[in-house]
Amino acid sequence: MQVDVVSTVILPFSLFLIMFGLGLSLSLANFAQVFKAPKAVGIGFIGQMLVLPVVAFIVAKSFQLAPEISVGLMILALAPGGATSNMFTYLYKGDVALSISLTVLVSFITPFTIPIIVALSMDHFMGSDSAFQLPVIKTIIQLLVITVVPVTTGMFVLSRWPKLAGNVETFIKYFSILFLFFIIIYLVYRDSDNMLGYFAQAGAASLVLNLVVLFAGYFMAKMAKLSAPQSITIGFEVGIQNGTLALVIAGSLIGNEAMMIPGVVYGLLMFATGTGFGWWVKK
Repeated sequence: MQVDVVSTVILPFSLFLIMFGLGLSLSLANFAQVFKAPKAVGIGFIGQMLVLPVVAFIVAKSFQLAPEISVGLMILALAPGGATSNMFTYLYKGDVALSISLTVLVSFITPFTIPIIVALSMDHFMGSDSAFQLPVIKTIIQLLVITVVPVTTGMFVLSRWPKLAGNVETFIKYFSILFLFFIIIYLVYRDSDNMLGYFAQAGAASLVLNLVVLFAGYFMAKMAKLSAPQSITIGFEVGIQNGTLALVIAGSLIGNEAMMIPGVVYGLLMFATGTGFGWWVKK
């Protein structure tokens, strides 16, 4: 898988735009959800920040993945939810306010946690002598620029020009979902000769990770006696990651095409697994 202008320019710019669109849907009132439903937010936060990367680590070790693929799987697991998890929550009657609150809360924290944990993952799986390194401070700054800055800018635009923000946010919301779909199609087409090999390397592991965390999030919420909409939401927030961010980190910030493979494979699978999970919870 080649690292080209799509990976280095188009993906980061599109992620900036997607995060700006997320900010256009947020006001300070949205953050009150954290205090209105602290148990639900806490369960979702633990699921995303702790359970998800632990499961990814276990899957990577169990499948004995190649070092770069293992790191790519960890990057994917460390990414927050995104527009896709919000969309699935809406379609399957989850708690949309909770979904957005969790997405934003984790998105504000992961610029600081991702570089540290990815650097540790690279050291563990690839060794300290690897040609690829991740400068932690520089990466934190880069992630803040392409995630937190556009979100806060979008919130400012909403506070000043709410009508404009509403119109633009609707467009960007659909753009973000379609963009990820088409960028995955482009990457598959570009590397069609190697795609079967990519699935052989990361397909089963990505599928297992996706399914395990979807149901883990849901049953964690049920065990905590949360409502059905809250349980559905946490299932999607823990189980559906921001694939665009994972591709940006692997392809743009690290520049390792092999680390992008789990993100590409996951992007092909998550629409089917998300739909299947949504059908199951509704049944």
